[in-house]
Amino acid sequence: MSDITTNGTGSTPKFDDRLDTETRISNLEVAGILDRCLRLLGAVPKLFCSKLVLSALAIIPGLYYQWIPKIVIDNVILQKAVEETETPFPPHMAPLVNVITGLSPMETLAVITAVLLVLLFVVGRGGTYAYFSQGEDSATQSENQMNQGGSETSGIIGLADSFVQIRLSQQLTNHLRTTLFQRMARLPMTTLDDHRIGDAVYRVMYDAPMVPGMCYKVTLEPIFMIIGAMISLYLMHYSYGDVAPELVWVAAMMIPCALLVTVPFSALARRVQQDSRAAGAATTNAIEESLGNISAVQSLGGMGREKDRIDKHSNESFRRYRHIKIVNILLEFATLFLLVGMAFWVTIFATDLIIAGDMSPGDFGVLFGIATSLGGTAVGLGRFWIELQGNAAAVRRVFFFIDLPSEEHGASLPKVGPLSDSVKIEDVDFTYPDGRVALRNINLSLKPGELVAIVGPTGAGKTSLAYLVPAYLTPSRGRVLFDGKDTREINLDSLRDQVSYVFQEHLLMSESIRANLLLVNLQASDAEIHDALTTAGAMDFVNALPDGVDTILGRSGDTLSVGQKQRLCIARGLIRDTSVLILDEPTAALDPQTENALVNALRQAAKGKLVIVIAHRLSTIRQADRIVFLEDGEITDIGNHHDLMSDPDGRYRRFVELQAGNVG
Repeated sequence: MSDITTNGTGSTPKFDDRLDTETRISNLEVAGILDRCLRLLGAVPKLFCSKLVLSALAIIPGLYYQWIPKIVIDNVILQKAVEETETPFPPHMAPLVNVITGLSPMETLAVITAVLLVLLFVVGRGGTYAYFSQGEDSATQSENQMNQGGSETSGIIGLADSFVQIRLSQQLTNHLRTTLFQRMARLPMTTLDDHRIGDAVYRVMYDAPMVPGMCYKVTLEPIFMIIGAMISLYLMHYSYGDVAPELVWVAAMMIPCALLVTVPFSALARRVQQDSRAAGAATTNAIEESLGNISAVQSLGGMGREKDRIDKHSNESFRRYRHIKIVNILLEFATLFLLVGMAFWVTIFATDLIIAGDMSPGDFGVLFGIATSLGGTAVGLGRFWIELQGNAAAVRRVFFFIDLPSEEHGASLPKVGPLSDSVKIEDVDFTYPDGRVALRNINLSLKPGELVAIVGPTGAGKTSLAYLVPAYLTPSRGRVLFDGKDTREINLDSLRDQVSYVFQEHLLMSESIRANLLLVNLQASDAEIHDALTTAGAMDFVNALPDGVDTILGRSGDTLSVGQKQRLCIARGLIRDTSVLILDEPTAALDPQTENALVNALRQAAKGKLVIVIAHRLSTIRQADRIVFLEDGEITDIGNHHDLMSDPDGRYRRFVELQAGNVG
């Protein structure tokens, strides 16, 4: 079945997104995204102010470079006196004009050459841009976005400007990446179950780096384009307003004309950008899922199907990106038509004035330079909103997850310490978002010093019940009290600091055994590591490994057997040394001797803490102080093994007898 689907209307592609399905946004919503990006600049005020000042200095070259050709043509080549010019120089050129007044053509050329050399050394000619080689895909472009450095100048100022921008881009990206990762890591279990890892990776790695570009496009680019346009219009009006007022009006109309040509493309540009990124994330999902389950894929002969699935996703991603290029090409044609038309008209008009003697040949270079600059600014402003759409599509995907409700309880809420009294579950129901009822009318009191076994058939709600203790799940009705405090009203981090949960799935990092154990307790000593491994029955096989506890594990610990991985996960739970320890099927892959040793160790551990074990094996269950038997989400029996087996009509007894019959 394809992961690329549509919503109920059949119009909005959702690919394999299960949470982020409403992706179409309006121009007003884009404006809201821009506002949030601007507020992110508060995290890097000094760097942004430095970038602002250095960018302002980029205006300097344009004030002089456009007038120097006039001096060279009129006063050096044509050898006219400076005071004989048909059109006046603007005020900022007065110091230079005073210097060259009365000089010979060669002396004038020498002064102009010296001025140019100084300008080239300080501000350069043209821009300085620091980018990596990149393709047309979002991934490599995102890498450039977070490491980009650029300046409208070169020379010393351009280098400094580029360096500041690189630092600014990296710090903004890092700030947003870490914020997004933290929020994703704190999403509720029910939300994480509906989200794919590949999509999360794509958003953190390739969507978040688009934020710096958004910040520049909202602030620096439009500010200095508008300032540059105003200066160019002023210079044109000052020197040519009396001679050719038509030129001034045409130049002023360039900006609104460019906006009228380009803005209608905005919705289309935003849509194709969003679809391209969603298709790219779907491809990442497919690859991550296939490689993450490669053993199952290979063992079940699914390589051909997986190759076809990835091929389909990859081709769809490429197709969606071609849509972006088509829109860009259309936009290029529209803006090129505008620029060429303007340049053609200016050339004809200025030439007529030169022939008529109203302007000198040197004025043509000035006019054409100013007009070209204005045309570029007009097109830049016109493209500004279009180019924002690509960034907006990416940044919207980031903010979507930042805005999702998370498990983070405020730091101002009261904290809890080690469990001293009890964990009480009062009148609790829990229903999953898809409508599945997992727990009904649960009432239970769990005290330190107990080894409690949660037992029941598959799908009875055992794991859901255990998830209530560390607040991985929040009750749909009722409450969970930790030492008398509602888990909804306490600091969540402090609660989870008191609970170690060893999941049924063996979650190991591709690092050393020592690093895997220190993950939960950085201060653990070698003696504590040794004791935890011994208690979990792992010390023998760890000692047999080439580097012992410093042996590097393969992907997800797959260089070990299932039983060995399980024992390491149990050791990691033990080394955390919390007041509550929860183990989900801890003995499922253990041999009888290791199981017996582990259960005895857990009974010893239960003397100072609450130990909860989810189990199916009778040999583990019978040694618990109390057994909580669940069926269809309800507690039907509570007691020790002897008492529950003495009830001939008990559900627990029937469960045990059925197990024994199946074994027999």
